[in-house]
Amino acid sequence: MTRKIRWVLAHEPIELFLRAARKFKATMEQTAPGEIEFDIMTLSEYSEKYQGGKEVSKHDLLDLMEAGELEMSQMYTSTLGRKHNRDMWALDMPFLFRDHDHAARVLEGEIGKSLIADMAAKTNVQGLSFTYSGGYRMIPATVALNKIEDFKGVPLRCNKSPIASETFLAVGAEPVEIELEEINEGVVDGRVVGGESTYPRFYGLNQNEHMQVINDAEHSLFLTSIIINKDFWNGMDSMLQEKIQHAAFDAARYERAESIDDIDIVKARAIADGIRINPLPQAERDKFKAATEYLYDKFEDMFKPGLVKSIQAA
Repeated sequence: MTRKIRWVLAHEPIELFLRAARKFKATMEQTAPGEIEFDIMTLSEYSEKYQGGKEVSKHDLLDLMEAGELEMSQMYTSTLGRKHNRDMWALDMPFLFRDHDHAARVLEGEIGKSLIADMAAKTNVQGLSFTYSGGYRMIPATVALNKIEDFKGVPLRCNKSPIASETFLAVGAEPVEIELEEINEGVVDGRVVGGESTYPRFYGLNQNEHMQVINDAEHSLFLTSIIINKDFWNGMDSMLQEKIQHAAFDAARYERAESIDDIDIVKARAIADGIRINPLPQAERDKFKAATEYLYDKFEDMFKPGLVKSIQAA
């Protein structure tokens, strides 16, 4: 029996999220030929094809997946933390990951598997693997942030999690919780002068047209997760589940490597375009880290006991 996967690309820029979907599809076509039919779509394409043209936003996708109206997608872990598993927010903690190798040990190891399993235990959504879709966060802005004191009183966009907001409060900035895709609009209308983003999104979301400085703080890691409808997952035999899990793991590892490669590509293009790359000096990063240390005590009870410490120790 051939099963159909409707994979909806929830976020912009589309090319960033097509990578994982295409890699997953290619692997499955090799390991399980003829067993899966794929329909990889944008939100608008999904709306026209399966929702009668009714407007569908990225915020609707988790509910639609819960209801079995699509099979797979790739979602921000910050969104999954808000709606499905609060422990996902732990991944947003400032200066949590020492480097990409540390992140891989966490995301591919028992901690990552536990985060995914906990989400599936409470919802009709099963996580499969963790992707970057960006990597370490930077702060494109109209102003240069050269030292911690420069953050004071500056309105900066952050994601809609208390961790992200508190991270900016810790250095005196004014966090403004708006969607990543709204950052340009926020700069134009004066709500913010910049905000959290990632290198692969700088050109993909046309942030270069509104912000001429990239403040490279690397204060936290931007993560997404490949997810699947749990009923669909449970309807497969163990052999097909194993193939899908392998394909998702393979796609995630490939996507994370591509995201890392993107950073140097975007930096080179930005420099050529006269965009200022402004890395936060190590001494100032150390101050940033010290200023945010209290978050680990403040939010300890929000997460499963020992979760954050286990991530730090991995």
